[in-house]
Amino acid sequence: MVEPHAVEPHAAQQGSPEAANIISLLREAIGEGPVSEFLHHNENVIFSALIILFLIGLAVFATRRRELIPGKVQNLAEMIVEGLEGFFGSILGPQGKAYIPFLGMLFIYIFTMNIFGLIPGMKSPTSSINTTLALGLTVFVVVQYTGIRKLGLMGYLDHLMGRPRDLIGYCMIPMMLPLNLILEVFLPPVSLSLRLFGNVFGEDTLISAFIIIGAATFFIPFQLPFLFLSLLLGTIQALIFSLLATIYIFMVFPHEEGHEHGLVTTDQIGKHHK
Repeated sequence: MVEPHAVEPHAAQQGSPEAANIISLLREAIGEGPVSEFLHHNENVIFSALIILFLIGLAVFATRRRELIPGKVQNLAEMIVEGLEGFFGSILGPQGKAYIPFLGMLFIYIFTMNIFGLIPGMKSPTSSINTTLALGLTVFVVVQYTGIRKLGLMGYLDHLMGRPRDLIGYCMIPMMLPLNLILEVFLPPVSLSLRLFGNVFGEDTLISAFIIIGAATFFIPFQLPFLFLSLLLGTIQALIFSLLATIYIFMVFPHEEGHEHGLVTTDQIGKHHK
C-alpha cells in the first residue's frame, strides 16, 4: 500500500517506483549522514514499531471502560475477538485453544501492516521481504516448538520419519525424512514470506505507477480504484497467512495413528500401492 500523493523520484528512476513517506521525506530533509543512514536501513522496522504502538493504544482505548452492556467501541472489539476465536478454534479444536491469541494477533498485525501504506505519509512494512521473512520465521519457531512440546523430541523425529512401524517403514526413512523436512520445516516459512511480500509489493508498485501517470496527466487520481482493491487484497493476504500458520500448527498436534494431517507416512504409501 502506498501514500497516494507523492512518489520518490530516485525510486521511480530505478524502475521500482515507491511512494514517499515520512521517513523518506525526513531523510531528504536531513541529507546524508549517520542519522539518514539509520533511517534508511531501519525504515520498515520503524513503521512496524509504529503499528505495534498503534495497536496497543487501540486495545487500551477499547478496553479502558469495560462494561456489562458494551458501548460501540467495546462491542466492535468483542466482535473481532469472538470472530477470530471462532474461526481459528474451529480449525484447531480444543487442544489448540492456547494458540488462538497468537494467531488472532498475527492476523490483526499483518492486516494493519498491509493497509498502513494507504494512510498518507505511511508505508506498508510487508512490502519488504525482510519483514515477511521475519513473520515466516516466527511461525516456523512456534510450529517447531509446538511439535517438540506436544510429541516430545523422539516423537517429533518419529513424526518426520513418517512413523515407521515395520521393516518397509524403516527402509523408507531415507526418503521420508528429507521429504517431510522439506514439506514441514524448510518450505513453510519461505512460502509464507514470499507469498505475502510478492502480493503487497506488487500492489504498491502498481499503485505507485498509476500515481506517476496521474501526476503527468493533470493529477487525475487513476490510483483510486486500486486503493479499494488493495484494501480487499490486504485483508485476504492477512487471512491466508494466518490460516496457513494455523494449519501448520494443527499438523504437528498429536493425532490418531494413521491419521497424520499433511504428513507423508509409510502407511499411506503402502495403502496407495495396495
